[in-house]
Amino acid sequence: MQITSRLTVAAHTLAVAEYFKNSNKVTSDFIAASVGVNPVVIRRILLQLKEAGLIDVARGSGGASLKKPPEDITLYDIYRAVDCVEEDGLFHFHEHPNPDCPVGKSIHAALDGYLSAAQQAMENSLKGVTLADVMSSFVRA
Repeated sequence: MQITSRLTVAAHTLAVAEYFKNSNKVTSDFIAASVGVNPVVIRRILLQLKEAGLIDVARGSGGASLKKPPEDITLYDIYRAVDCVEEDGLFHFHEHPNPDCPVGKSIHAALDGYLSAAQQAMENSLKGVTLADVMSSFVRA
């Protein structure tokens, strides 16, 4: 099980928009060249980030820019913006445990609290890291 790559692609996208804001037009093609994906993937991510209020996107070759300073954007904000997990949580439960088995009929209830706590711990950790924190480790060329 993994969280989709949308979180890392979205964080990379925002970092590119901030890093190159004064030197380049930050278009989907430009971002895609840095991320190493098709520009269509970036356009989808940009739309989600825009809907979440994290980025402005000018049509055509206008480019993308952050709506907030990187210090005010957490990894959690990005995670929520790009829907990295399903509505019912990070951990997907197998569909048909045997209700006639003492383990099968109880496993969901037995694991739910632990899995919920693990997801909450991860989300709390993401809330403590900003885009600025991530970008502070970049080496300027």
